[in-house]
Amino acid sequence: MKKYVDLLNGNILTALTELAVPIMATSLVQMAYNLTDMAWIGRVGSSAVAAVGGAGMYTWLSAGVVTLAKMGGQVKVAQSLGEGNKGEAARYGGAAIQMTMALGILYGLVMVLFTRPLLNFFQLSDEATLVQAVDYLRIAGGLIFFTFINQTLTCLFTAIGNSKPTFFANCIGLAANMILDPLLIFGIGPIPAMGAAGAAIATVTAQAIVTAAMIWNVKRDRILFDGIQVFQRPELGCMKTITAIGLPAALQSSLYCGISMVLTRFVAAWGVTAVAVQRVGGQIESISWMAAEGFGTAINAFVAQNYGGGRYSRVRKGYFSAAGLMVVWGAITTFLLVGFCGPLFRLFITEPEVVPAGMDYLRIIGYGQLFMCMELMTVGALSGLGKTFLCSVISISLTSARIPLAMFLGATSLGLNGIWWALTISSVAKGLVFFINYMMILKKLPGEEL
Repeated sequence: MKKYVDLLNGNILTALTELAVPIMATSLVQMAYNLTDMAWIGRVGSSAVAAVGGAGMYTWLSAGVVTLAKMGGQVKVAQSLGEGNKGEAARYGGAAIQMTMALGILYGLVMVLFTRPLLNFFQLSDEATLVQAVDYLRIAGGLIFFTFINQTLTCLFTAIGNSKPTFFANCIGLAANMILDPLLIFGIGPIPAMGAAGAAIATVTAQAIVTAAMIWNVKRDRILFDGIQVFQRPELGCMKTITAIGLPAALQSSLYCGISMVLTRFVAAWGVTAVAVQRVGGQIESISWMAAEGFGTAINAFVAQNYGGGRYSRVRKGYFSAAGLMVVWGAITTFLLVGFCGPLFRLFITEPEVVPAGMDYLRIIGYGQLFMCMELMTVGALSGLGKTFLCSVISISLTSARIPLAMFLGATSLGLNGIWWALTISSVAKGLVFFINYMMILKKLPGEEL
């Protein structure tokens, strides 16, 4: 069985599909981690869900921090391999891993040392909810190192055209998480019931298992990783280049999360139930955006390798092939979220007073899924061209508009639903603007391959 996908030659749709399907499946597996946690935590009650929701914002924020290393690492490794320079690819890969390790340790320390001040931002009125949130964040945030390493290794495997190891590693981690969640959340025999803290321990343990499985695959690779020396003097030049590429994307991701944190503070004004709705609804919605983000990772590697190799016609055709698939995926997720909002939400919370609000969230947010899928896929393509700054400008500008829009719509008769409409309206706008900008950039590429 072929291990690596040739992104420079052959049928474009076949190459994209072979690379993207394991990545999307990996994203869905990672989504299943969160859904498994939420399914069990939801049985504890909406207070526990709100606790995990508040603390979970900081684990989400960590994704922006690690993007600083993983995005630049993936782009430069893919471009270097497209140019046929394996040595340079290995140097960039090693620098990305070193940066990831340092960032993971530093972020974990901040989460442990400043847990309460960080959570006080959300002004959670219920003390029991706050205590559970503190426990969750100290564990899941303090040991975020494994998640950081897994994300960067995933990007590097994708850059070389081999997305299968990450999929299988995450499947092993998911199996562990599914076993550990009920045991640690509710307890059994000598194992005490730990609630939200148990969910955090289960997730961290599963991520450590994924890291071990990834390292096993790293030792078998002969395309990139056999040339990487992690425990050597850092190459500052490579790190500078990685930072230049990754910083805009990292700021974009961090600001996106920061805006969501501000919106969560708005939502908290409607009570713990509203925060629980946002948390559960967001996890259900992740079936759409995590798969689209996974496909964006694939198109990133495809565009980067072909752009580095001067194969501009494949850059164009690859984008349109990916866009067609994302339109289909976005339409399917819209149908599911709008048409089956009730049954989907009841899988996680069954409290009668919470379900109607949850159904409203899924129905409203569902209308923007196709545009969100196009946005995430186009971000991947633009980043593959090295246009991370443009991505940040567009995303930061339009995502920031969610705050005043949410304030305005939330103050109308729409109430809490006004905040959800602010999310959907901005998603539609971002999808359209990203598509238009990419079309303009494609027109400027040379007409013939070098």
